[in-house]
Amino acid sequence: MPSAKNVAWSQLKVGIVAAFALTILGALLFLITGSGGLFRKTSKLYTYFSDSAGLTAGSGVSVNGIAAGEVLSVSHSPGIDPRRFVKVEMKVYSDFLQTIPDDSICIITAPNVLGVKFINIKKGKAAKAVHDESELKSQEPTDFEQIADKGNALLLSLNESLKRVDHIIGVVERGEGSIGKLIFDDQLYANLNGTANEARKLTAQLNSGKGSISKLLYDDSLVEDMRKTMARADRLIQGLEKGEGTAGKLLKDPALHDDLRKTMAEFRTIAADLNAGKGTAGKLLKDEALLKQMQATMARIDGLLDGINSGKGTLGQLVVNQQLYESLNGTTREFQAFMKDFRANPKKFLSIKLGLF
Repeated sequence: MPSAKNVAWSQLKVGIVAAFALTILGALLFLITGSGGLFRKTSKLYTYFSDSAGLTAGSGVSVNGIAAGEVLSVSHSPGIDPRRFVKVEMKVYSDFLQTIPDDSICIITAPNVLGVKFINIKKGKAAKAVHDESELKSQEPTDFEQIADKGNALLLSLNESLKRVDHIIGVVERGEGSIGKLIFDDQLYANLNGTANEARKLTAQLNSGKGSISKLLYDDSLVEDMRKTMARADRLIQGLEKGEGTAGKLLKDPALHDDLRKTMAEFRTIAADLNAGKGTAGKLLKDEALLKQMQATMARIDGLLDGINSGKGTLGQLVVNQQLYESLNGTTREFQAFMKDFRANPKKFLSIKLGLF
């Protein structure tokens, strides 16, 4: 039977092994939870929020997304400022302090809507870094209810859009509207099919070389004629540039250009004389007395024509009197007959009778 001394030694060894195992287990749990090294130095930082937004002690603390510590406590602040209603105490690894400017901002965030909240320290740009027991500014967290309200509004808008799409689909399925007729109207399909057949026939005709358009595409002689026409046009332009022909001389001959300039100058002189009232044409344009005289003359001529049209005078009777016209016409015919008879037998009218007393 083992002695009491052996039993006590065995119990001591079991206790030592158990304590060692518990120590290893605690260290593993500490490492698994992301708390960092067992003997890593930490510092405290503070910040304030108007609402904790579900943040609790033990939540993580990160610097620009990199794990840097944890939240020690979330408590009520005794101040009256509503923006500093919640006090948050954080434990941050001391080696991060030099990388955190003192104008950095603490934000309560989460990896997703249902994720665990944590504090992310958004680094600022100041040259001075924070130190132990420093206070950081904070940015108010986005409330989940606000996110839910925005999501609800988005869902309602999406639901209305789906209703409109469903209505459009219903209209199309009933064969209404242009799209519905395009899908379900057999007559429209037949028309489109006929149009496609006509297009194929037209394409085949073009490919066959028949018709004006087909010849325009495939007839080399037409292309050659067009090339000749372009060549003639090019020669004509070259002749103009060389000063050949009337048009070329008009473009290139300085003498003709001077003649045109002199002619234009003469025209301007004539126009100036007319505006000045010189000459007959100028007086006709500018002399009021001559204009009135011409108007009076035209009025007399107009009165004379009115009298003729009304049958006054010989000319008037000749114009309107049918009997006078017929008499003159008969007299003219008799005179023509007399002249014809005279030319045929002049002796009949030119006999000389001599008598002796």
